Amino acid sequence: MAGGGRLWSMSSENLHQAWRTIVPERGARFGPLPPLMLLLTIVTGFVDAYSYLALGHVFVANMTGNVVFSGFAIAGAAGFSLLASLAALAAFAVGALLGGRVSSVGRSHRGRLLSTAMVIEGALMLAAYLVGQFGPSPEASAAERYTLIALLGLGMGTQNAAARALAVPDLTTTVLTQTITGTSADSKAAGGPGGKAGRRLLSIAAMFLGALIGALLIIHGHSAISLLCAVVLLVVGTGIAWRTRASHAEWTRP
Repeated sequence: MAGGGRLWSMSSENLHQAWRTIVPERGARFGPLPPLMLLLTIVTGFVDAYSYLALGHVFVANMTGNVVFSGFAIAGAAGFSLLASLAALAAFAVGALLGGRVSSVGRSHRGRLLSTAMVIEGALMLAAYLVGQFGPSPEASAAERYTLIALLGLGMGTQNAAARALAVPDLTTTVLTQTITGTSADSKAAGGPGGKAGRRLLSIAAMFLGALIGALLIIHGHSAISLLCAVVLLVVGTGIAWRTRASHAEWTRP
């Protein structure tokens, strides 16, 4: 009975954490940033689904994957392109440089930092959608493929740099390895303090959801719609973030 009570208590706590990540309390330490970070995590799922499934075996957000793919390509494994992996790594690095510059200029106000980064990312994603929707098919045009890799890599690099500067715990928007590790390693079953599992699991679910819907769209012949979904989410998120630019709340300060 006691074990069942503890399990119920932990489940309730995790649900409460997840809910407060989606709907922060008034005066919360990070203000509206957690739900916006979740939105960007969903964007990552859509974009990486598109890059991997529609542009060949290449990621534009998961750079660890591209380093591994580069090794596969050099070893001669079928289906992997060293040039594509290097192009994604280079575009992401340049995007991170741009995002770092935005973070340096806007570091004093988190709302302005995020909204500026989202405008830049949204413009890059919109450009990628237009190329993917109205250009020749990626399979028929190497130029289009590398243009898309460049645009998407730039956008995701910008996003990742901004997320890093905002430093909202467990919501990196592009990397889940540490999130998954923390969920298990910090659990009470592992002898850890517990806590934060609700937010971490929500972050994992957000990327899974974006990847699942994006993959379904691509598999059923609607590749560019995956990018359009990312653009729509960014427009919504930018609208919310832009309204915070005039805020002087505590959460806006680093």
